[in-house]
Parts: sequence; structure tokens; C-alpha cells
Amino acid sequence: MGTFGSLSIRAFGPVLRDAAAMARGVLLQLASERLQAPVDRLAVKAGVVAAAGDPAKTVTYGQLTEGKRIERTLESKPAVKPVKAFTIVGTSAPRRDARDKVTGKATYAGDIVPAGALHARILRPPAHGAVLAQVDTSAAEKLPGVRVVRDGDMVAVLHEHRDEADRALALVKAQFTRNDPPVDNATIFEHLVKNAPQGQTAASGGDVTAFADPAAQVFEHTYYDSYMAHAPMETHSAVAAVENGKVTVWVGTQTPFPVKNQIMQALRLPAEKVRVITPYVGGGFGGKSASRQAVEAARLATLTGKPVRVVFSREEEFFYDTFRPAAVMKIRSALDASKAIVLWDYQVFAAGERGAAHFYNIPNHRTMVYGGWSGGGQAGYHPFAIGPWRAPGASTNAFARESHIDVMAAKAGVDPVEFRLKHLTDPRMVRTLKAAAGKFGWTPKSAPSGRGVGVACGIDAGTYDALMVEVVVDKATGGVRVIRVVCAQDQGVIVNPEGSLQQVEGCITMGLGCTFSEEIRFKGGEIYDKNFDTYQLPRFAQVPRIETVFIDAPEVPAQGCGEPAIVPLGAAVANAIHDAVGARLFQLPMTPARVKAAIKG
Repeated sequence: MGTFGSLSIRAFGPVLRDAAAMARGVLLQLASERLQAPVDRLAVKAGVVAAAGDPAKTVTYGQLTEGKRIERTLESKPAVKPVKAFTIVGTSAPRRDARDKVTGKATYAGDIVPAGALHARILRPPAHGAVLAQVDTSAAEKLPGVRVVRDGDMVAVLHEHRDEADRALALVKAQFTRNDPPVDNATIFEHLVKNAPQGQTAASGGDVTAFADPAAQVFEHTYYDSYMAHAPMETHSAVAAVENGKVTVWVGTQTPFPVKNQIMQALRLPAEKVRVITPYVGGGFGGKSASRQAVEAARLATLTGKPVRVVFSREEEFFYDTFRPAAVMKIRSALDASKAIVLWDYQVFAAGERGAAHFYNIPNHRTMVYGGWSGGGQAGYHPFAIGPWRAPGASTNAFARESHIDVMAAKAGVDPVEFRLKHLTDPRMVRTLKAAAGKFGWTPKSAPSGRGVGVACGIDAGTYDALMVEVVVDKATGGVRVIRVVCAQDQGVIVNPEGSLQQVEGCITMGLGCTFSEEIRFKGGEIYDKNFDTYQLPRFAQVPRIETVFIDAPEVPAQGCGEPAIVPLGAAVANAIHDAVGARLFQLPMTPARVKAAIKG
């Protein structure tokens, strides 16, 4: 396991609550024996157990445990505290790491420098799939203080100073045999459809193949999403040290346990000989799930007998990122004479099942998934590694689904909110959408209305979201500015309101990047975007006014919060652009060039 999937509270919360209730039950048993009072006459406040009617009879949790290991089994499983009795859950707590992070005191993997540590710079291929044919390290070996290590597929130069290691690496002469697949960022979509693995049915109902209604309006569109990088502030970093046959690795990772297994396998060591320590992670979003830098540092530390630091350059970060996959979504749908959706035939290639199935009331529907976002079992399907990217697949699927819903609403001449409500039966989504409309001050009108407002819905990690946005479009340049975002979110019981608010605002801010500018350009296995001069992230000036409404839903157990709000953003913006200028965008990111072309088209 690791940190991903918005799992922390929804998966571990129930387990920890049960464990805490069990521990409390054991402590009350101990207190009952100490105070000679039945358990049902004991009350606890601030860690002090008191007997009812006898204020002199008290004992603290600390006095009961005295630092000793206590092993007891309760006869029956105690009940957890009901939501209405919560006094701490539901209140905001400040982040304990906040001050260190904003003042620069926080320590990340790249900040750790054991005594005698060496910087490692590793020879990298010019493209994915390239194989080292020849290498000459003689010039690098002549530099003072430089160590050259060649171990199987790895060629590395090491020095106590990073700039000297960089200088040595520049002197290494290498020839690679390229094996580039015949695709680039323009032709990849045709490749994904043509070479897709066998499809799997994710959801179905009625009969899409037998549907025939000569009076129905049929809609067919194809939607596209591009490869996208995680682009964290902290590049992949790791430090490894070997002492008395034991390897310790400090690494910025979301998955410390799988990383430990990788190191054990690479070095052929038992578990007790490998320790992985995770300092703060300077941005993950799914991208710190693969941690080759940790294995590289461990290998080099073992070979040199010195602590070794492997800190990716920005170029290495972009090259070795496990990108969010490019994807293709094909939708065929139909409206009957009453303007109700009667057909929904959805095919998604490469983005996976997460968020693919719709949540609307449609009698004849089918969702087919061809290939997942992880790329597992699809050798050669992608020209480089792909992997999880905040709510993997969900925002891609939502972009296609919620854009297409708006296409039908506009053709039917129905307000997009009313159109959705007409086809919704899930009470959680209905109340979430209505809450967003109320906060936004939504006035029903069919699109395009010229107002530049859009709406989209999504479900992820058990959480329901409805987003409404307002945009301004420059028809001459294709530039789009989001000036306001309203997010209504039903995540069940809210544990930390301030923490949840931060997650929503983080999702929306990050979502601006994949909506407008983030896109990996490549040819074959060569990555063209290697730094922030061409790979554009959202700037502070682009962040809109964000208003969040949390739905009071004590009847729903706490759900995930780290990813859901990003899911509908791209679609909401696309719908707002259409509402503003009548142009429909079918590909993410919606760059100025694509917006301008859509307006002209």
C-alpha cells in the first residue's frame, strides 16, 4: 500500500475507529478493576476515568497503562461513537507541517546529506526504448575526485559536488541504438484505437445494439486527452547508505513498501537488511509511485561503499515520469421526442474504467473499456511509461461524458442543469448539483447563452461533485480566463473541514493545468517537453475565485477528498467556453490555438 486513491480516511478511518473503540473498552475494563466500579458507571473526559456518584474515584489512562504492553481481548466488539456525538471530528485542525514547509525548514529526500555522500549522475538514453551500444568514460575518469561505476545497464559518474558530477557526465561519450515507435503526439490517438486490447464491459443496461427509433436524434462525437506529466516541485530524489550490511534509503515516495521490495530484489537482500525512510514528499499526485531513483541510489551505495545521492534533474523528471495516458473516448447517444436520453454507447481507449460508467437514468446504455490507465499487460501500447495521475482516468472520462451531455442539452434547447436533473435519480447527486446551482446563482438558459457559464458533475472515491464555472473568452487569441469556480461536494462525514477545503482548492488549481496547457509533446520515444519553459503550469494570476459548498451528509461514512474535485473541471470549462462563444472543444488541454480553431470552425 501507499498514499494514493484518496484512501487515507475512507479506508483507514473505519479501521482506526474500531481499534480506538477496542482500546477504550480495554482501558475501561482496567479502570473498572482499579476503581471497583462497573464499566457502565464509568465516564471518561480528557483521558480521566471517573466513577459515577463518587468523584474521588478517578484514574487516568496514563496511570492505567504506565507505558506497559497490554494484551486483552474483549468479549464483544464495542460500538464506535455515533456521528452526532463527535466533538473533535468535524472541527478544523491546523497542519502540523505547515510552518516548516512555508519557512523552508522542512526536510525532503534531496536535502539529506550523510557524511561523505557522493552525488551520482547517471547516463540516460536520448529516448525511451533506446539501448546503449557503446560508451567511453575515459575522459570523465581523469577528472579529480570522480568515480565511474558501470553495473549492467547502469553507467554513473559520482563526485562529492553535484556540479563536478555534471561536468563528468558531459564528458561521457555514448552511442545508443534507437527503437522508436512510429507515433507522435498527433498520431497517438489513431494508434490507441487501432492497437487497443480487448474491451471489457464496465456497465450496461437495456440493449444498445437493438436500439432503433427513426424519430430519435443521434449524436456521435470523439473526445481526446493528451499525455500529461505530474510536474512536481521536488524531482525524484533518494539517498542511500550502507552500514554493517544494512541498506538505509531516504526517498520521496508515495509507496515506501513497494520501494522496499524493489530494493530487496535488486540487491538480493532480506527484509531485515533494508530500511526505507520517507521524508516529506514535495509533490506526488501519483507520480511518486514509481521510484527508480531509490533503487539506483541503493545499487550505487552498495557498489561504492559510500552514501549516494540520486536527485533527478528537471529533464530526468520529465523523461522518466509515468505520464497520465493519452486517451480516446467515442460516444454515440440519442434523444427521443421528449428530449430524454434513450441511448448511451460509450467506448474509452487507454484511460481505464475509473469514472467511465455514467450515473444518469438512460434505458439503453453500454460502457466499454479498452485498456487501463496503468498500461498493465499492454506492452508497446504506449511509447513510454504511464501511471496514476490524480484520480487516474476519472477526469478524462468526465471530460467526454459531461461535454457530451451538454451537446445533447444544447441541441434539445434545454438548460444544462435542468437537463441533468431530468436524468438524475441518485439523491446524493441531485442535492449536490442543486447546492452548486444555489451557491453559483445559476439562472436557467439553454446554451450557448453568451454568458460563459458551464456545469459538470463527477463521482470519485465515493465523493460526489458538481462544479460550475464562469469564463471569459478572447475570440481573437483563443485565450480563456476562468474567473469563478463553485464546487459543491458531498464527501459524507467531514473529518477536517479546513483540510477538505485545501484539497478542493488544490484540485481545482491543479486542474487548470490539465484543462488549458499541460501536454507532453513527443516523437517516438523522445520527449520534447523537458522543463517549465515549454510545459506550462497554472500561474497564481490564473487562479480564479473558488467557492466551496460541503454537503451536510452525516448518514454517509467519510469518503475520499484528495482527488474528486479535479474530475469535472475540464468538462465544466469546456461547457462554459461553448456557452460563451458557441464553440465546442473535443480535446484536452484546451490551448489557445485549439480554442481559436474551434471558434473559426
